[in-house]
Amino acid sequence: MPTDPLVWDTLDRQVAYTCPGFDVVNETVRLPDGTETDFDYLTEPASVVVLPFTPDGDVVLIEEWRQAVSRVNRSLPVGGVEPDDDDLEAAARRELAEETGHEAETLEPLVTVEPANGIADTLLHFFVAYDCRPTAEQRLDHNESIRVTGTTLEDLLTAIGDGEVRDGRTVLGVSYYRLFGDDSDR
Repeated sequence: MPTDPLVWDTLDRQVAYTCPGFDVVNETVRLPDGTETDFDYLTEPASVVVLPFTPDGDVVLIEEWRQAVSRVNRSLPVGGVEPDDDDLEAAARRELAEETGHEAETLEPLVTVEPANGIADTLLHFFVAYDCRPTAEQRLDHNESIRVTGTTLEDLLTAIGDGEVRDGRTVLGVSYYRLFGDDSDR
């Protein structure tokens, strides 16, 4: 099978830095013109992002402190896929329950994206959860500070448009849902 002429050859790969949640990888690569150079990128486990709707059609959101931007961030529930998850839907159900205390009656895949593939191998699997009800207490990780809140989809869209909600995963998930996945017959 012929190789695309844009492909880089990876000559060496090593983890330059490791911390909880992600690694920074350093690779020595050969570019198509024969030049050898280094390339660094962030690598992390795949994540699930859940757009949860209550039976009344409201969106369940979380508010969480984000140290990197020094503010409370309003967003959709998000979490990493873990080795013991049976599948992506199981991971989405687990993260929804852990972060919000809600469980969904039905869950549907929405889209899978690589949001920053120039600098990271991040893979986000988006799901829409319907008929979400609070059924249990949150089970937060040791480094999570989360408050559960809710809003209408229209108010969330307004907050995104006004720049009040800036979380990229939330903006992307809600936008994709509104453009391609909004099933108003529900």
